[in-house]
Amino acid sequence: MENKVLTPEDRLISLGYALKPIRPASGNYVKSVRTGNLLFTSGQGVDEYHGKVGRELTLEEGYAASRESMLNLISVLKYELGELSKVKRIVKILGFVNSTEDFYDHPKVMNGASDLLVEVFGERGKHARSAVGMAQLPHNTAIEIEMVVEIED
Repeated sequence: MENKVLTPEDRLISLGYALKPIRPASGNYVKSVRTGNLLFTSGQGVDEYHGKVGRELTLEEGYAASRESMLNLISVLKYELGELSKVKRIVKILGFVNSTEDFYDHPKVMNGASDLLVEVFGERGKHARSAVGMAQLPHNTAIEIEMVVEIED
């Protein structure tokens, strides 16, 4: 029997995820910009999770919100590239967590996004990362994430 190499799309399906249509921009910007073999995405918030992690939302809900935000970003990649196999490497993600002043587990929240990237892209999904707390985010979203991706020519 032949071993089939799973594509990132196959891995998403096996994880129980379906990519959604890309979300409309909430301002005068584009979803991503390509320069050379790098793709820079605009930040993606979430539709389901609103409020501050540490008050309205638990750490676990923040983790789930970062996975949802990453799914939104993966949808942008799929839209821009046509197929996710064109991703050579996730270079960096930057996560903004809408949190209370006394919440200090931003990296644990961002693990939701990072874990998903490794589950979908394997070694190519391992990346550099920053996770920061914010006083407020647009539309009171719980999280916003942007990323830089190296793509195959």
